[in-house]
Amino acid sequence: MSLNLSDLARLWRPVVAMMLVIVASNFLVQYPINEWLTWGAFTFPVAYLVTDLTNRAVGPQAARRVAWMGFAIAVLVSLLLAPWRIAVASGVAFIVSQLLDVAVFNRWRAQSWWKAPFVGSSVASVIDTLLFFSLAFAGTELDWAALAAGDLGVKWLMAVLLLLPYKAMLPRLHRWVPAAR
Repeated sequence: MSLNLSDLARLWRPVVAMMLVIVASNFLVQYPINEWLTWGAFTFPVAYLVTDLTNRAVGPQAARRVAWMGFAIAVLVSLLLAPWRIAVASGVAFIVSQLLDVAVFNRWRAQSWWKAPFVGSSVASVIDTLLFFSLAFAGTELDWAALAAGDLGVKWLMAVLLLLPYKAMLPRLHRWVPAAR
């Protein structure tokens, strides 16, 4: 997947947004709210919003580029801010779930405006949660299964709540990703 300067100039908003979401989530997942939830559960679902808006604006190829660019930048930064195991688990879970979100979104994109982002985010959240928590915390003292269950519940709730900004952005997609020149 080649990247040219024109792509970078057009996709800088989604790429920066993706990077910020991943770095914040990798940092916040280290801080439990209670025995079944971390703060990262509230920030990570915004990554699906970024991907879905990009997919709707300019298609799946651009959405995959944003996922890969955000992945590369954010994993490097995350290695500095979070323990290596969390950074690696986050990277694996992130890219697998983002590519799944793009595929599911495309399958549902012709349906009602809310179905593609909701179904894509919901399905991808299951895979992300399973991969991240098992890779990041398996074999540790942490009750990661309880954290994973709480995390998934919040991700599904966020999938519903993030439909509001998604809907609000639909008439403004040209600002999210400007047209090619």
